[in-house]
Amino acid sequence: MTTEETAAQQGRLQESVALALQNAAKLGASQAEASASFGAGLSVTVRQQDIDTLEYHRDQGLDVTVYFGQRKGSASTTDLRPDTIAETVAKACSLARYAAEDEAAGLADAERMATEFPDLDLYHHWALDADAAIRLATECEAAALSVDKRISNSEGATVGKHEGCRVYGNSHGFLAGFPDSQHSLSCSVLASEGNAMQRDYEYTVARDPGELVAAETVGRQAGEATVGRLGARKLDTRVTPVIYPAKLARGLFGHALGALSGGALYRRASFLLDCVGEEIFAPHITLSERPHLLRGMGSTAFDSEGVATRERDLVANGVLQGYVLASYYARKLGLESTGNAGGVHNLVVSDTSVSYADLVEQMGTGFIVTELMGQGVNSVTGDYSRGAAGFWVEDGEIAFPVHEVTLGGNLRDIYKGILQIATDTDTRGGIRSGSVLIDSMTLAGS
Repeated sequence: MTTEETAAQQGRLQESVALALQNAAKLGASQAEASASFGAGLSVTVRQQDIDTLEYHRDQGLDVTVYFGQRKGSASTTDLRPDTIAETVAKACSLARYAAEDEAAGLADAERMATEFPDLDLYHHWALDADAAIRLATECEAAALSVDKRISNSEGATVGKHEGCRVYGNSHGFLAGFPDSQHSLSCSVLASEGNAMQRDYEYTVARDPGELVAAETVGRQAGEATVGRLGARKLDTRVTPVIYPAKLARGLFGHALGALSGGALYRRASFLLDCVGEEIFAPHITLSERPHLLRGMGSTAFDSEGVATRERDLVANGVLQGYVLASYYARKLGLESTGNAGGVHNLVVSDTSVSYADLVEQMGTGFIVTELMGQGVNSVTGDYSRGAAGFWVEDGEIAFPVHEVTLGGNLRDIYKGILQIATDTDTRGGIRSGSVLIDSMTLAGS
């Protein structure tokens, strides 16, 4: 979509949301909220230098929630004609009348609504047609396949573009929206040697297509990563230092966010329950929420309830400062919304001013994890156990690739055992972290 088409779609969504709120008021709802979105894009996958899939997508939707006192009802539709919107609101109202009362139900507090809407540069049109996307994906996969003759197969290279807009409004008088875009390129290949086969991948994602890594580079990196895993060995069980490269490190901090969310806290299903003011990370670690970063993947001026987002330190010098709350669970817990309906908006993990090479040198002998498998994380106890593959390091140099091992520990110990965080920050998601060196974890092998 061009910028003009996106602006026209946003105007149409605003009219739809406003109409839904008007209908809710006419039907007697004490409060109401509605969100609408529109998106369009293209996805192309090339496999073995042939077109595997070519997809255009175009979708829209409207979600409506109404409140009759403390009773709540919700309904949704993909048809934005006025008559259908009226039917959708009526359905939500009908459901609300039969719902049980919930003392925490309702809109976020009116005084918390955003009033300033800075341009966060989230929308960038990509004039990419199907032919150009095919050429780009073909170039990417060709670069991967040319790395080494042992690369025997491919899962394909995929180019994707998505452009759209979203609007949110409620009966506090709040009505706002913004356009956004997300473009990507990825490649995954397989290499074989003897009876062994390995797979790896690489990808790039950005709001501005001009910030995507070159297709040839993505393919080459995917190929090199795959070949580098050939000859993998097993290890016997040991306790060892571990490095999580930047693209995996964000998952470590994601477990903390899950434990700090309102739902987990209310259910008392969190290993970080009642920990505000307690040192939960190593003292040189700060986790900051930065919702207004230009072109950030998690950037927004308001959360999905219209609450203004703000910069804050979630963890400062290792000490937990607060939780991650939307209005519903904030009320359940007797606290206030932190503007996190929909999640955290750009969590930035502080670094310790060292390079990735410095991490490997400091570790000396230990394990670099490059792939994690399984979901073995207990959010109640913090116990951590996941299948892994990677590289064994001796005297600061990679000795050989490793597979079929398990990394284990407890997240509380892991967080406090972070020795260094490198400056190679990965900005491809809503959590931004560099590579992490942990003092010790259990590596279970043969």
